[in-house]
Amino acid sequence: MLPVYEAIITNPGLTNQKRYYRDGEAARQQELALKSLGSEGLFLFSSLDTNNDLYLSPEEFKPIAEKLTGVAPVSEFEEEETPDPGGETLSVVAKFQPLVMETMTKSKDGFLGISHVALSGLRNWTAPAAPMSAMLATQFKAFLPPKNKLELGDPWWIIPSELNIFTGYLSNNRFYPPPPKGKEIIIHKLLSMFHPRPFVKTRFAPQGAVACIQAISTFYYTIAFRIHAEFQLNEPPRFPFWFSPGQFTGHIILSKDSSHVREFKLFVPNNRSLNVDMEWLYGASESSNMEVDIGYLPQMELESTGPSVPSVIHDENGNVIDSRDPSGEPIQFVFEEITWQQEIPWEEAARKLEVAMYPFKKVSYLPFTQAFERAKAEKKLVHSILLWGALDDHQFRKQGKPLSVFLSPAPGSGRTLRETVLESSPILALLNESFVSSWSLVKELEELQSNNENEFYSKLAALHLEKYTFPVEMIICLPNGTVVHHINANYFLDITSMKPEDVESSIFSFSSNFEDPSTATYLQFLKEGLQRAKPYLQT
Repeated sequence: MLPVYEAIITNPGLTNQKRYYRDGEAARQQELALKSLGSEGLFLFSSLDTNNDLYLSPEEFKPIAEKLTGVAPVSEFEEEETPDPGGETLSVVAKFQPLVMETMTKSKDGFLGISHVALSGLRNWTAPAAPMSAMLATQFKAFLPPKNKLELGDPWWIIPSELNIFTGYLSNNRFYPPPPKGKEIIIHKLLSMFHPRPFVKTRFAPQGAVACIQAISTFYYTIAFRIHAEFQLNEPPRFPFWFSPGQFTGHIILSKDSSHVREFKLFVPNNRSLNVDMEWLYGASESSNMEVDIGYLPQMELESTGPSVPSVIHDENGNVIDSRDPSGEPIQFVFEEITWQQEIPWEEAARKLEVAMYPFKKVSYLPFTQAFERAKAEKKLVHSILLWGALDDHQFRKQGKPLSVFLSPAPGSGRTLRETVLESSPILALLNESFVSSWSLVKELEELQSNNENEFYSKLAALHLEKYTFPVEMIICLPNGTVVHHINANYFLDITSMKPEDVESSIFSFSSNFEDPSTATYLQFLKEGLQRAKPYLQT
């Protein structure tokens, strides 16, 4: 006879009974929690209950404890770090200009239907949380390259991206960032100068931080970096409000042993008319309605006031001396000039980081007007993508649709196009061979169309906008702006989610050469454009 414990394990009936009991018990506990806390109280509880066991561990309760006491305990990683009393410190200043509310699309109707409470966290954020901070130079060692990444422009991940289109996304129902670990700590500390609740790992891919060497000298590196991070602007009892800059980028010049930082700068690029994505919930559950908008942030940057300097100064005999001279003035340090032995331009380093984050950028996407000039010179077609939000910034995820539409490959998801079709090898090859590519914001083309200084550019913008349908339009056109083919992202993703035999249109057909129907269909779209343009290109 089998032992009792083996009999229980091998009896499927009993196993099912136990599972049903657990499921029923979980539902009962959930119901009791809802009765005790109400929907909004349960919403807050769930945002802290990260393992969904309906109990708050000390680690899960930590954000509330820190909020109530005003004391944040030092993380385990930081406790292991023993500050060098003779080490150098770097002074960093934060510069911040709040979002221009008039650039939000919701401002066009006076934020009709949007409560003042929903936007309160955004409206109240008018200055950096910490205008200045002193940091140990050695903390910046997180930016140093690994031993196998010592070539110029060879990117590595400071904080690896753990998400992709197949893994899904992280919960929107959160208020407080998880404790940073390892190399996340310095990024979290820097971003906390802007706002007290930075999330160094974003909810959507691509997450993380990537870097590469821009310049090398005997003792120093210049490291270029790009970070995708976001902020939670609200706290209970309000609902979450996510503020997601398109990217943080910048550079650091530091010694190879991280004992000295010569220069540091981090900023959100402001060269385009829109550079921030915002999302906020309207209910006490993950499936609640979510508003989405985009806007323009004029300034968000951190910069060192000068090189890092010793915290304690010693004379030639090792004795500690006063940091001020006899007249009371601070001692002035003189730093040697760095002679760079190898270097690449900033634009090249930034592109390497961009391609690491977005493989589809192996194809160059030129500014709108430059694309047409290049196409004319090379006698190629223009492959243009016209959209509501940026294609190569982290902000471009949902294109203003209800959140549920964009959590997986679904109609209207520019993120889906970016992470599948546009980075597939056959598409990259054909685009590089036969097209000049560009992407543009609708807002920018509307401005270009109304600009009377250049009639040709105005006409190009008008021809594009005539074909545009929300949220994303893919367009193929001649160098003179004539559109020969176009397809809306919603329609494209609709037909590629259908079985080949169910597609009635003969315009887009599936090819047996590729298993992925979206790649095959986009390839067919591009080839159709080339075919339609032949009569024009031959004249």
